[in-house]
Amino acid sequence: MGSERRELMKALGARLRGLRTECGLTGAVLAQRAGVGQPTVSKVENGRMVPSLDVLGRLSAALGLDESTSREVRDLLVAVEAAPDTVELSDEEAPAGAVLDEAVRSARLVRSFQCVVLPAMLQSAEYARHVFASAPNSTPGAVGRAVAARVERQSLLYEPGRESVFVLTEAVLRTWPGNPSLMLAQFDRLLAVESLSTVRLGVIPWRRAVPILPRHGFTLCDQRAVVVESFRDERVVDDSDEVAAYEETFRRFEEAAIFGREVREFLLRVMQEFREMEDFATR
Repeated sequence: MGSERRELMKALGARLRGLRTECGLTGAVLAQRAGVGQPTVSKVENGRMVPSLDVLGRLSAALGLDESTSREVRDLLVAVEAAPDTVELSDEEAPAGAVLDEAVRSARLVRSFQCVVLPAMLQSAEYARHVFASAPNSTPGAVGRAVAARVERQSLLYEPGRESVFVLTEAVLRTWPGNPSLMLAQFDRLLAVESLSTVRLGVIPWRRAVPILPRHGFTLCDQRAVVVESFRDERVVDDSDEVAAYEETFRRFEEAAIFGREVREFLLRVMQEFREMEDFATR
């Protein structure tokens, strides 16, 4: 089996497992509601089986997925089916984002500040595809693997005992790829993630002055390291003084952000602007 197809299967399984956990269902209960065998649910979630469109539809219905999330998992299935089912002989470079993936995976507290691009943990699959495709020297194989790894990592958001805090500038929400429909699905994801008890999502709106002029985004992993992403690579900083400086910088950005009900209302307002753009584009 090709490595890209295998990674995409794992990504689809991890996304479905995260959605099931979010709903508070066991695999057995989901299988019963969907009218499929429990081994089927287990194999799909563990990336060992590609579900048919019918089975995916049953699982989506049993999970009560909304239209945008159903479309997201269908797109992942389409990507799995389109991926080559043979071992690739070239394009063996590690997927972009691998360093950040590993750092986040081993952290119990993740704090991310971003001023241009959405945090990796919050990106929809299609948004992430645009991020990776825009990198220098990107190839379809590498992009597919990177998207799969990113989606799989996002299941960590639903794990008890982990805490994730994200702070964005408003510019992040207004610097967008693709089309308004992509961003509408992305806003649906942001609203869903914001409601999780393990996540705090904040935005610094344009009406508020930033405490420090941001030069780049960064992700703190516990209190031991910070990952800085650039166009070409990722730099992990574990010097205690530098990590402490990034922690203080994050604290100041966090204090300037809006959270809770205020940020949900803000996201809905910006989402409405994208909906109006979509309506205009289809006239």
